[in-house]
Amino acid sequence: MADRAVRRRDLPKEFHATAPVRLDFAGGWTDVPPFSAREGGIVVNAAIDLPARVELKLGGGGRIRLVSEDLGQELECADSGGLVLDGRLDLLKAGLRMLPVQGACTLTTRCDAPPGSGLGSSGAMDVALVAALSLARAERPTGREIAEQAWYLETVEAKIPGGKQDQFAAALGGFQRLTFRDPDVGVEPMTLDPAFAAALERRTVLCYTGRSRVSGATIARVMAAYERGDAGVTGALRAMKEVAAAMAEALRAGDVARVATLLSENWRHQQQLDPGMSTPEMAGLEAAMRAAGALGGKAAGAGAGGSMFFVTQDPSQPAVAAARAAGATVLPVRWAGEGVRAW
Repeated sequence: MADRAVRRRDLPKEFHATAPVRLDFAGGWTDVPPFSAREGGIVVNAAIDLPARVELKLGGGGRIRLVSEDLGQELECADSGGLVLDGRLDLLKAGLRMLPVQGACTLTTRCDAPPGSGLGSSGAMDVALVAALSLARAERPTGREIAEQAWYLETVEAKIPGGKQDQFAAALGGFQRLTFRDPDVGVEPMTLDPAFAAALERRTVLCYTGRSRVSGATIARVMAAYERGDAGVTGALRAMKEVAAAMAEALRAGDVARVATLLSENWRHQQQLDPGMSTPEMAGLEAAMRAAGALGGKAAGAGAGGSMFFVTQDPSQPAVAAARAAGATVLPVRWAGEGVRAW
């Protein structure tokens, strides 16, 4: 009996997980249903080192406590019956509803990327949540399984529409060429020449515009237009799929100029999806970066606010200065070769 008590005290009480966010080089939107189910999508993305972080502490006070440090939100409930989706920390609630842990706990999250940045931070948070909660339940899913569960957490449990590219980037890390034909996801890791990867990292300038956006509303509006057979939206989605296939080849070939040109081409098609895709802040930033010699760029993620990123001349300092003068916050770009980690 005493041995059992000692073993119970020795069980882990804290669990941690991190998962990187991503830059979507081309093809974002084509991973979103119903386009991904009917026509199939292609996305080329790369994980970057601005991670989502989750800490789970078991026990303490007999209540469930949820804390989002970067959103400045916190709430408590007596038990799992209080995890009702009401717009407050719904991802955290959905995680505990889907992967419940025994008894009281404190679940704390934060992300190094700004909220609403368009960098897939909610997808990275989904992945970190699944990894930490699975570890607490003594489960060891593979990276691919974590990605699939994380997508289910966000779109089904939390009822936030979206595709799967963010979760796969966060779970797997590195550069990926992802194909989508729902429900299947094809994963093709891309190995870039190390010198080219270093140069691309050095010449990529990531700018947060200061205005976050809720991508779910934009996604729902665009896909409703696709459902109606809107020719402009349908043509733009098909064009972005073609750009993504070309982007994978440009990255493999180490062609910086071609990568930059394709970024801008993808952005032109992306703006055809919805009138609100480019905000005044984004248009001003794009003009400033072109004047500073940027070779090409696009909105990160769904668009309609958040971040943009540009491939620039080498050195990139004039473009960095221009971005800051335009009112943007320049975020660090470091490729993340590793995906989700849990301990």
